[in-house]
Amino acid sequence: MDKRVLFDFDIEFTNGGGIQGQEFHLDIDGDDISDEELAKYIVEDMRLLMIGKVRILNKKIINEKHKRRPSDEQP
Repeated sequence: MDKRVLFDFDIEFTNGGGIQGQEFHLDIDGDDISDEELAKYIVEDMRLLMIGKVRILNKKIINEKHKRRPSDEQP
């Protein structure tokens, strides 16, 4: 079974404001992902700039089929 991570996040911007996500699901390779890796992935995948603090909360690894196609797979 594929692994996904279920988590909440809170991102602060250095120029003010921020965004939050609750019960966010993300495909992962392997059985775990560090909070640092997860934060980096969110910021890069969402193409966010001027990032201050990133907090990962309520992280849980779950068994669930991956939703994204592998990057080498054609649509």
